[in-house]
Amino acid sequence: MTQKSKAAFRVSNVRVSITGLVRLLRPTHWIKNLFVLAGLFFSSDWRQPGLVAHALAAFAAFCLAASAVYGMNDALDVEEDREHPRKRLRPIASGLVPRNLALTLSGALALSSLVLSACTGSALLWIIVAYLAINILYSRALKNQVLLDVFCIASGFILRLLAGTFGIGIEPSQWFLLCTLALSLFLGFSKRYAELVDPQRPLEEKRKVLKKYSSKFLRMLLGITLSATLITYALYTTSSRTLEIHHTGNLLYTLPLVIFGLFRYLYLVIEDGFGENTVADLLKDKQLLFASVLYVIGTGSLLFLRSS
Repeated sequence: MTQKSKAAFRVSNVRVSITGLVRLLRPTHWIKNLFVLAGLFFSSDWRQPGLVAHALAAFAAFCLAASAVYGMNDALDVEEDREHPRKRLRPIASGLVPRNLALTLSGALALSSLVLSACTGSALLWIIVAYLAINILYSRALKNQVLLDVFCIASGFILRLLAGTFGIGIEPSQWFLLCTLALSLFLGFSKRYAELVDPQRPLEEKRKVLKKYSSKFLRMLLGITLSATLITYALYTTSSRTLEIHHTGNLLYTLPLVIFGLFRYLYLVIEDGFGENTVADLLKDKQLLFASVLYVIGTGSLLFLRSS
């Protein structure tokens, strides 16, 4: 028996690749769900076991919900993906996973996410419901509406942050919420810019909404949202509530790392065609990855050592 056959099974006499199923769930994209843990990370409640457990449950619920959305989107967009030079290799488009099985699995994951979030709290449940509903609307209609498409993408990050704050009983910082909104819009417009300038496909073969964007307009939006991200993060680090919670104003000294990271990402988007896959971009560029790790270590040291 070959290695390839070992990594597959049959459902209704249809061959299904286990590797394809794993790829369908996009586990590498679960890194986005770290936004769920950001509320706990930037709060003074990280030493409460109950809140830590609720935060981890919210993280798990979002991983299930996100995988459900990925599977649903791939199933709905399978015909378009088969015409795309890279997306044609996705599990459903390439024939590794049957479309009906992907839809069934997505439904099971969505239901599991709702059950887990309901066990954690009603606030988290409604946040997960909102996330699933927005993504369904996005897949069916809003992905073709200029600006609304990116705001739908951004809403996913905001809901992740709310899941790890309101969803588990932590009050979020208003400046941090605004910073997350600006950052998520920056990443969303980076994705659209990368798709628009992708030289591998002519415009008529790209997603429909790109015909309503121009590179000049997107570059302007990138500049605006990047500036808003930096300003709101700086205001968060110096806000009276941050000083009250963490008893330190030293978070301001993490700003150079944030500035470098965002400038580096913008450079990669404009000059190297990055932006279409944020997770892959982060792992691919050593400077960006190093700055991110250094930021987490530095911020964690400032917050945790100060409150110990």
